[in-house]
Amino acid sequence: MTPNDMNGSVALITGGTGGIGLETARGLARRGASVILVGLDPARGLRAARDIRDSAGHDRVHAVSADVTRLDGLRRLAGEVGERHDRLDVLVNNVGVNLPDRELTADGVEKMFAAHVLTPFTLTHLLLPLLRRAPAARVVNLTGGIPGGPIDRTDLQGERRYLGWTFSHYNHTKTMTMAMTHRLAGRLRGTGVTANVVYPGHGHTPMNRSTPIRAFPIAYRPIAPLVLKVVAPLFLSDLTRSARSSVYAATSAELEGVSGAYVDDRCRRKPLPASALDPGNQEAVWELCVRLSAPVLRAAGEPPSA
Repeated sequence: MTPNDMNGSVALITGGTGGIGLETARGLARRGASVILVGLDPARGLRAARDIRDSAGHDRVHAVSADVTRLDGLRRLAGEVGERHDRLDVLVNNVGVNLPDRELTADGVEKMFAAHVLTPFTLTHLLLPLLRRAPAARVVNLTGGIPGGPIDRTDLQGERRYLGWTFSHYNHTKTMTMAMTHRLAGRLRGTGVTANVVYPGHGHTPMNRSTPIRAFPIAYRPIAPLVLKVVAPLFLSDLTRSARSSVYAATSAELEGVSGAYVDDRCRRKPLPASALDPGNQEAVWELCVRLSAPVLRAAGEPPSA
């Protein structure tokens, strides 16, 4: 892979102003891509863009402030990107949240489901006109945590059972990300746009470092400070390593034309878990995304079918 193999390409990374997203953006910029960083804090975005420009050696990096857990934020983001670019080659849906208590977005959607499932679903559809204009666009969706457990079709938004941290709704939504991505890949067949899901491993991210004590199961809370301050840094990957699978999925010739694949933290293709491949699970997740995103996607002229 040459340093300039993405010259002329445009890449957008949500959650791109810190953590794994920032290192993914850096990796793509160093390969010559024009990079759009999406984050919530404008000042942090400006700092991140300046940092990447310096390390990549070009100035084709800019930041956009948007709350991508809100449908209106996604609509405004897609509009701004469309005004500045005539195509999009890579979309990395990287943004993630891990909340100890159940919260709703302004749209009334459970926040982790919104960030990990509804946001990549909706943003991909909003940006499809730009993605279709690229010669071979790639959508990269991040899973995480310990994905692959059962998907509870009757409780997709954690209304009946919500646990923070391990054995959690976080893992539940990340498995749903896998199911949604596989279904999306099938829907995109023939468009020239591929969609794959990647696993970054357990990275030493700002989100992991700021995990509140109350996010731990009660029995583990006495040792939680030790885990966060001493144990976790020994076992969590550095962020450059955690970004490898995203950069690989966005750039590798081995994935040219490949869609619906799952790439692990060592950039190896692995089978998707049975729960993510289950047609009933895929249907339940897809139908909920269609229903929740309907207002903004209808207005944009990109309504997906159930």
